[in-house]
Amino acid sequence: MSFASLPAALPRSVAWLGYGGLLPFLGLAFASRIDFHHGPVWSEALLAYGAVILAFVGALHWAFAMSLDELDESRRTAWFAWSVVPALVAWPAMLLPADYAVPLLVAGFLAHYLQDRRLAARAGLPGWYLPLRLRLTAVACLCLIAARVGAPG
Repeated sequence: MSFASLPAALPRSVAWLGYGGLLPFLGLAFASRIDFHHGPVWSEALLAYGAVILAFVGALHWAFAMSLDELDESRRTAWFAWSVVPALVAWPAMLLPADYAVPLLVAGFLAHYLQDRRLAARAGLPGWYLPLRLRLTAVACLCLIAARVGAPG
């Protein structure tokens, strides 16, 4: 492999912001498992944070729908439409019991990662983007699941 084919390095600011955004997932999942007295509070906070982050991730698709001149109208409309789906998944997840909210949020994160793969193929995103999104998605999903598995009621 030549140096020319290596993906661009992950910008330091992106690394700090992306991985820093995992701290609430990790901290709240951990707290929900070890603090039996307040565990349900930490779990609720984790679900709320997960819903907020899921709603946030659709914004990239909206931005590209607005800015890529080469998109035909149907593709542009599809990207606009998809960009609001994460919020439409996240909102009911905040209203549902955790046994339903966790799978809904995890499914939302996984579906959005698949959509990001399509976006990256079309929009020429930097080489670091998809590996970063995969790591962030995996950790977020694992934290949501870990906080729920074996949790009371």
